[in-house]
Amino acid sequence: MANEFRQSSHVFLLSFEGLPVEKDWELRRRIREAGAGLKYRVVKNRLAQLAVQGTPIEPLRDQFKGMTAVAISRDEPVILARVLRDFSRDNPQLAFKGAVVEGRFVDPAHIETIANLPGRPELMAKIMGVVNSQAQQIVNAVHGVVRNLVVMLGQIRDQKAKQEGATTPTDA
Repeated sequence: MANEFRQSSHVFLLSFEGLPVEKDWELRRRIREAGAGLKYRVVKNRLAQLAVQGTPIEPLRDQFKGMTAVAISRDEPVILARVLRDFSRDNPQLAFKGAVVEGRFVDPAHIETIANLPGRPELMAKIMGVVNSQAQQIVNAVHGVVRNLVVMLGQIRDQKAKQEGATTPTDA
C-alpha cells in the first residue's frame, strides 16, 4: 500500500458507512469503466496510517477513521473526482473525507470544484483549437499578402499594356 501511495499523486478518501454491497460493486464498476489508472479499495485504518508516512498522501493521515475507502488516480484526478461525486449524489452514504491532488491537501468542500474542472483530454482539445485558430489566422494573413501582390502585379501589367497600346499607334 505504501508503494501505491508513493506512486499516486491523486488520492481521495471516502466514508462508505451504510452503503449496500450492491452499490459498492456498482461504484467499483463505474471506476473501472472510467479509466485504467483508477483504483478503489477499502483499507484498514491503522495499516493505511502507517503506509502514508513519508508519502505525498501523508496530509490525509488523520482522516483514516471509521469505515474508509481509498480512490486512487495516477494521472487524471478530474475523471475520478467526477465519478465519485456523481455516485455520491445518488448514494449519500458515500462521503468525502478529504483528498490529496498534485501533492496538496483538498478538503471535502473543494472536491466538487475539482470535479467541475475540464479533464486533460478536454483541455488538450481546447489548446489545440486555440493553436489551430492562430495558425489559420497566420495562413490567412500570408495568403492575403500573396493575393494582394498578385492583384497588384496584374494591375501593373494591365497599366503597361494600356500604355503600350496607347503609344504604339502614335509611334507608327
